[in-house]
Amino acid sequence: MADGFEIVPVIDLRHGQVVRARAGERASYAPIVTPLAKGAEPADVARGLLAAVPARILYVADLDAIIDHAAPDLASLARIAHACPGVTLWVDAGFGDAAGVADFLRTGLGRPVIGSESQTDADLVRGLGDRAVFSLDTQGDERLGPIALHAQPEHWPRDVIVMTLGRIGVGGGPDLDRLGAVRAMSPATRLYAAGGVRGPEDVAALTALGVAGALVASAIHDGGFGASPRHGDVVSRKS
Repeated sequence: MADGFEIVPVIDLRHGQVVRARAGERASYAPIVTPLAKGAEPADVARGLLAAVPARILYVADLDAIIDHAAPDLASLARIAHACPGVTLWVDAGFGDAAGVADFLRTGLGRPVIGSESQTDADLVRGLGDRAVFSLDTQGDERLGPIALHAQPEHWPRDVIVMTLGRIGVGGGPDLDRLGAVRAMSPATRLYAAGGVRGPEDVAALTALGVAGALVASAIHDGGFGASPRHGDVVSRKS
């Protein structure tokens, strides 16, 4: 693994369980089956991910909040946080207004991720600054959310996820062209690739582009990063 490159394990939550993400087709995601845990309970899967790949950040996508505009699943988030002390949660719960973000920040459960797909303008991203992580979301060639958020890096905080939904879980590799273009737009931004990262060779390519880290789920569950333990071997540690 490249020195300084950060792997951020990912959990996708749906109806209180961890689901397996594929190609951004969220409505069809099914509860995960993984060698890292006995079932799809969020805290157990979080422990398994961090047993396979130690990390200081865990990304959680609350799909009920993103898809159905439900309230954040604070109960599941609290179980993850309790099971994994010392790790910061980056939480995308479809935040689209300042009041919702403020309510979440008061819980102390993590750092909000503001997805471009959930925005109507640039005001929330600009107003939060570095208190939040920003996610530049695309599906295929479509840039999701306001064009200004994609085209004007002056709105961005220091940490930005380049989220390529169509590459999630399909083993096609990261979108290096897009990541390179975003890197050229804002050299000082700390970029995290999301979608398609398969293993160390992709990490080497991303490091060469100046990308700081990658959000990874399928490749961890499938053994692309380190050994995937049998679920009986999973040990509890921070996540």
